[in-house]
Amino acid sequence: MSAAMSGIGMTSQRTRARMLARLREQGIRDEVTLAAMGSIPRHIFVDEALSSRAYEDVALPIGFGQTISQPYIVARMTEVLRNNGPLNRVLEIGTGCGYQTAVLSKVAKEVYSVERIGPLLMKARGHLRELRLRNIKLKHADGTMGLPDLAPYDGIMVTAASGHIPEDLLEQLAVGGRMVIPVGTDEQTLYLIERTETEYRQTKLEAVKFVPLLGGTS
Repeated sequence: MSAAMSGIGMTSQRTRARMLARLREQGIRDEVTLAAMGSIPRHIFVDEALSSRAYEDVALPIGFGQTISQPYIVARMTEVLRNNGPLNRVLEIGTGCGYQTAVLSKVAKEVYSVERIGPLLMKARGHLRELRLRNIKLKHADGTMGLPDLAPYDGIMVTAASGHIPEDLLEQLAVGGRMVIPVGTDEQTLYLIERTETEYRQTKLEAVKFVPLLGGTS
C-alpha cells in the first residue's frame, strides 16, 4: 500500500484504530461494519488540506455544497442496513466523494451508487479506482428516481435528506429488504424502512443532519 493510502501522522493506521475505538464507545457493535471502516483510508476522500481531520468525528466539506458524513453516521447507517447479515445488491443514493460507497463495497456483494453532480462523481470514481474496488457501479443520474432497471435491492441507503420517503425508492426495495434514509427539512430524523410481504414498516432511529436530497442532474 502506498504512503498516501496507508497514511502518515494524523492519517496513519494508528489514527484509524482510534476512530474504531471511538465508534465502539459510540455504540457501533457490528464487527463487519467496523472492519470495513478500518479498511478504507478516509483521508484520500477529502482535500489534502483537510486530511489531518479525516478521522475526527465530524462532517467535512467536499465541494459543490456537499459533505462527507462523520464516521459515526457512516458506521451507524451501514450497521443498520446490514442488520448482522449479508447484503447482496445495494443501492446508494448520493455517491458524494465515494467514502460511504467504499465502505458499502466491503459489506455487500454489489453496490450501485447514483450521484446527480457530474464533477463530484468524477472525483469519486478516481478515489474508488485508486482503491481497486471492483464491485461498485456508479451512475450520473437523478437519485430520487433510484435505478429501477436493476431493482430490486435488498438494501437502499440514502445519504441526503428528503422531505418525504420517495415512492420510487420504496418500490425498488426487495421484500425483506431494508432502506435507511434521513427524512425532514429543518429537523431531520434517520428512518429504517423494512419491506414485508404486506407493508413497509417504519422505525425512527435518531436525529441527523444531512444536505437536502435534490432531483435532476448537474
